[in-house]
Amino acid sequence: MYDYRKLRGRIKECYDTQNAFAAALGISRSALSQRLLNKAAFSQREIIKACDLLHIEDSDIRAYFFTLMVQ
Repeated sequence: MYDYRKLRGRIKECYDTQNAFAAALGISRSALSQRLLNKAAFSQREIIKACDLLHIEDSDIRAYFFTLMVQ
């Protein structure tokens, strides 16, 4: 499972709400919620678009999308 806390913070910083970000990303709010809850995976296309929308540098992708949750 991945830890999306950093990604959630960036979404809040740039879009204020997950609804607004989901719309910009081109997916439903529930689809975004499922991804952030580790119930569905982000596609490569979604990751690339999210990085563009959130101004995430290529070198930071791992920190936002591939940080494992500490159990």
